[in-house]
Amino acid sequence: MKALILAAGKGSRIGDYCKEENKCLLKVRGKPLIENSLQCTAGLDLSEILIVVGHRAEKIIKTYGYSYKGKSIKYVFQLEQRGLVYAIECARETLNGEDFMLMLGDEIMINPRHSEMIKKYYNEKLFSLCGVSLVEDKNLIKKTYAVTQRKNGRILRLIEKPRVPINNIMGTGNCIFQNKILSYLDKTPVNPKRGEKELVDLIQCAINDGHKVKSFPICDKYFNINCQDDFQEASYYFFHS
Repeated sequence: MKALILAAGKGSRIGDYCKEENKCLLKVRGKPLIENSLQCTAGLDLSEILIVVGHRAEKIIKTYGYSYKGKSIKYVFQLEQRGLVYAIECARETLNGEDFMLMLGDEIMINPRHSEMIKKYYNEKLFSLCGVSLVEDKNLIKKTYAVTQRKNGRILRLIEKPRVPINNIMGTGNCIFQNKILSYLDKTPVNPKRGEKELVDLIQCAINDGHKVKSFPICDKYFNINCQDDFQEASYYFFHS
């Protein structure tokens, strides 16, 4: 299994914060955002770390080089800003047939449980395992995606940025996939509003074909830094914690 960290975005919604910097190198609690994902790979049984880069790629490469705590890093270049599914597609050849753990270069997790997540994925022979966070404020789910599932955690449906979340399960960008998920890249529909393919629709294609996809509570609290409010909220949280 490889780690696949997506870090190619321009961060246009962050505004002035990203004028001279890649969003994934913005610092929260004194370290770049992407380092939160890199630290999560430490101690895991992963063969390699792949980082998808694009905007200001040279700064990420210069900062982290070609290894992190003993694990090899390879860089995949994403030339167009066309969403997460396109970023995964760019990494298809470099994944070289291996299963992979997807991570985002602009997220922070409090008390992440990736080791337990990998064990569940293998023990239950899953097609995919989606990391989720159980939230008190359902409005947070409007920023990511909603999950409807059976009592055993098997996912029935994923909804991108729902207007009215029906439960307290918030989807995150951390998912484990069999390499076979790549066969659904071409089948994933383009979202008519955003003009790009969405991660939830990629996973939903596999669910609709009967593949076993479950959820896993990956952390106690989750931040995905997409706009200035997200950045300020995360900074405030760590300043007062």
